[in-house]
Amino acid sequence: MNDRKQHVIKMAHQLFIERGFQATSIQDILEYSGISKGTFYNYFSSKNELLIALFKALYGSMETSRDELMIGQDRADLTIFIKQIELQMNTNKKNKLITLFEEVFVSNDEDLKDFLKEGQKRMIQWVFTRFLELFGEDKRPYLLDGAIMFLGILHHNVKYYSIANGPSVDISPVVHYSVQRIVSIVNDAAAAGEQLNKPEQMSTWLPNATNSDEDFKEKLQQTIASLKRGLNEKHTKSIELLDFIQDEFLHSKKSREFLIESVLCSLRDDQTLDQKSVATLDELVKGYFMRVAEACERSNT
Repeated sequence: MNDRKQHVIKMAHQLFIERGFQATSIQDILEYSGISKGTFYNYFSSKNELLIALFKALYGSMETSRDELMIGQDRADLTIFIKQIELQMNTNKKNKLITLFEEVFVSNDEDLKDFLKEGQKRMIQWVFTRFLELFGEDKRPYLLDGAIMFLGILHHNVKYYSIANGPSVDISPVVHYSVQRIVSIVNDAAAAGEQLNKPEQMSTWLPNATNSDEDFKEKLQQTIASLKRGLNEKHTKSIELLDFIQDEFLHSKKSREFLIESVLCSLRDDQTLDQKSVATLDELVKGYFMRVAEACERSNT
């Protein structure tokens, strides 16, 4: 994403916080960010698309940082999961995202609401995947229920704890408390053999997001994060290429193989990058498209 587009998103974000999304017009954004209408529509087809770009940018950055916390760590370590959740909740708090979410959900804009609903489902799926690593495969039948309950407990606890103690209060105690409660709930449900939602139903929510797909995306984000760590503002082009690959896999409905391969060719020629990590990225991408091709072949037989 180029600097000017990022600037427009940043300025619009400030206006959305100060005035609300619905009360902010495109003209307000043009005046506040100092761009022309033509430049705006060169970047975004509508104000809705700008808001979606804002959500993608903030969560793309958060997810990268969240995955970096896992590098070299024991995936079954509960303290790492707590740090990941604290990071996400503090991202929401810092960027006033809950306020924007609530405004979207009470609006009549079905496209925006559908976008956020898909994001909620992906969050449930991420928590479910982490719970598998934390609790083990034997508790799989109870972990979708656990993921759903955990997010409900967490968000309501944060909301009312902040109301009682002020918006600037440290939410770390809330995260620790909520995590410990869900540990007890999952263990109790497993001991009683009680299940409400079957994990298999997630495939109907997100038909393109299988467990192997989630594993791929997590490895992809870790590899890209590793490559970015050695870069700075002088390596804008390399960062943009890495961001493009990540966005294609995480946010596009269908990843464009020919464009991704072209970007990978450029990365292979970039001697400022760790070529061992580039090779890992290359293998991940090739493996992904091979699985997609095999799945299409099976469906046609």
